[in-house]
Amino acid sequence: MSEQQTAEMIKEETVAMETESASSVSPDGGNKKTKKAKKQKEWRRLKSLSPMTIVIPYIMTNRVGSQNFIRDSVDIERLEKYMKEKQMEGMTNISMMHIMIAAYVRLVSQRPALNRFIRGQRVWTRRNVEVSLNIKREMTLESPDTVVKITVPPNATLKDVYEALNDKIVGYRANPGGDFDKVAKLVSLMPGLIFKGFVGFIRFLDYFGFCPKLIREVSPFHCSYFITSMGSLGIPPIYHHLYDFGTCPVFFSFGAKRRAYEIDRDGVVKKKAYMDFTFVTDERICDGFYFASALKLLKNICKNPWQLDEVPEVIPDID
Repeated sequence: MSEQQTAEMIKEETVAMETESASSVSPDGGNKKTKKAKKQKEWRRLKSLSPMTIVIPYIMTNRVGSQNFIRDSVDIERLEKYMKEKQMEGMTNISMMHIMIAAYVRLVSQRPALNRFIRGQRVWTRRNVEVSLNIKREMTLESPDTVVKITVPPNATLKDVYEALNDKIVGYRANPGGDFDKVAKLVSLMPGLIFKGFVGFIRFLDYFGFCPKLIREVSPFHCSYFITSMGSLGIPPIYHHLYDFGTCPVFFSFGAKRRAYEIDRDGVVKKKAYMDFTFVTDERICDGFYFASALKLLKNICKNPWQLDEVPEVIPDID
């Protein structure tokens, strides 16, 4: 074969390759995928667990019967200073609720077992952090309330949480009747006996992981944790029970600011500001030592809230 023929063959092959490559490019300039990418699941089952963790859900079969209760308090001097700084930076609507949600999300990034849940007597973990909370349009007895849910990644910062929560609250107050209210109103039109059977059927589907996405996305009972503020009501935090419906393993409540007089090392009396909080947890997702470690870390975050401005390195849960 002559050098000229060889050169022509190489040229033809090159043109063919370029034509094939061009045909695989979509009109918007992106590469056309021959196969649809597999969507990442919202959760995954954990298998590398201790024998005790595997057995306990079969012995303690419901969430209410697996509740643990704990109460503690945190010095909020630095939290209030941090909140004022954020207000000056443009977060005009920031509240203790925003900070405590962000603090717990940060806690989950470092203690991923807190993002687990029990379903079908098996232990699962979530990919994102889903937070449910109750809000009112106005602080009056007649004002209706609803439950909203936000979803953020474990590496979310305070700014991410602030924007996600504000978008939900502004949307609800501008147009009362959130997604949960709409679904609840629709299913409540059923006769009582049929309604009860419908809820039982949803429970059955949820046990096997087949609860409809429409219900999961709006259900406040399907979340990483539920948070409520008693501070806006001016009362101490409550111990709120967990729900046997859904997947919520933690209920977090914090109360109004209280002041206490303490004597420092030099014998001087000082006025301190504290915030009490309570946790009701599902003990089946992790052991007591792990919970204690998480609680200490949460208090550390509250002592140095400026770390919520940084994107953390997320610690993944076990396989």
